[in-house]
Amino acid sequence: MAKMSLNLKQSQSLMMTPQLQQAIKLLTLTHLEMTSVIAQEMVENPMLEESGNESTQAEVDKRLLDSKEKSAEDFSAPDIIDNSKDNFDWDKYIDTYNSTSSTPHTKEFKSKDDAPNYENMVSRGDTLHEHLEWQLKMENLTDEEWKFAKAIIYNINEEGYLDENLEEILGASNLHREDGLELLNMIQNLDPVGCASSSLQECLLIQARALEETVPLVEILIKNHLDDLIKKDFSEISKVTGIEVDQIKEAEFILHSFNPKPGRLISPEDTQYVVPDIYIAEVGGELMVKLNNEGVPRLKVSNLYKGLLKTSKKDDEAADYVQDKLRSALWLIKSIENRQKTIEKVAHAILKYQPEFFKKGASCLKPMILKDIANEIGVHESTVSRVTTNKFVHTPLGTFELKYFFNAGIGGKNGGIDIASESLKLKIKELIDNEDRKKPLSDQKIADILSKSDIKVARRTVAKYREGLKILPSSKRKMAS
Repeated sequence: MAKMSLNLKQSQSLMMTPQLQQAIKLLTLTHLEMTSVIAQEMVENPMLEESGNESTQAEVDKRLLDSKEKSAEDFSAPDIIDNSKDNFDWDKYIDTYNSTSSTPHTKEFKSKDDAPNYENMVSRGDTLHEHLEWQLKMENLTDEEWKFAKAIIYNINEEGYLDENLEEILGASNLHREDGLELLNMIQNLDPVGCASSSLQECLLIQARALEETVPLVEILIKNHLDDLIKKDFSEISKVTGIEVDQIKEAEFILHSFNPKPGRLISPEDTQYVVPDIYIAEVGGELMVKLNNEGVPRLKVSNLYKGLLKTSKKDDEAADYVQDKLRSALWLIKSIENRQKTIEKVAHAILKYQPEFFKKGASCLKPMILKDIANEIGVHESTVSRVTTNKFVHTPLGTFELKYFFNAGIGGKNGGIDIASESLKLKIKELIDNEDRKKPLSDQKIADILSKSDIKVARRTVAKYREGLKILPSSKRKMAS
């Protein structure tokens, strides 16, 4: 039987304090989310105020003088902050992080044209009905035609199908039947194609007829063998039609690109537009990194509440409240500072590793992993992962998510040179775009061509990236041509 006893043991462990959790959370937020969090914190924490909102020049000068001459004595006094509740050097910390003003608030580009114009950061998408009606406004319809068209459009459900009986809508209209059916056909061929259909079969047929190159077999399958296609009974279809199973499967592949519920392609949900956290612009022939501080207020501790700390008693309930709010305010200021500096460091490291990309494009993208950047800036890989998630950089070539630049090397393990996955995709696409349409390149042939450039990849690797580009295999490309 085990003997029970009491033991005293000392060990070290990492405590996820609320402040540390807040710092980690800020790293993962998008630019818009971060500014929203800051705005909320400023409402809830009276210790926080925005620096630089003074109304007169005299007040500005006074604040500058105060910050130079009095900050040391104001913040270093031991009776202002009660250090008994933690081991953090708050006195030194206040001096260092009283304001986030160490980074410039404006972007220093040669002209406003260097940065994109984000007039609407959030906008509501159109409903399906509004989307269809907007397209019809391009047509010169009579009042009676508009009445009939709206009767059709506003009886379409969210999946894109006509809920009301078509004959009843036609009967209630003063249009001739032929004119009404012609207008219905016009609506069915608006974007998204297939809306206002009365059945799945009709919806798929409309999409089949809207193809750039019509495939008669696809229409035959939809009209006569839809149930057999659902059951994957290709042999039964082949027996009835006399068409080979391989051809039927190829037609089915095309049918898979159709949408059986086209109405769901249009969503009225809010559209969130990307706001870059970093700008990389060419200045004087050199690429420069600029942090986007637009919308990020320069925070400082309120002078009013600093005075309260000095005048209140140490054990007073109000003093404890102000102490807690002060700690919270300082941690937020530090977390913002850390987030912005870390993102900027990551951007500088990416620019250092990928200089050719910013000059020549994705074909020059080099293999780069999180560990490379983590070692470069002296942080853990998980920190780089958080910083690059949902963070965007605006470059002369467009706007990219920071994660876009991280690609594991492909081909190096087989004795050739390492190549980034994005570069490999571009090379495969280029080869296929320039192939002889009568003799399209097989995946193995593409792998052989790449090996001549010392890019040694397997056939299945080529197939994987070709499928990722949504390019058909060589046999189907030959048929399509």
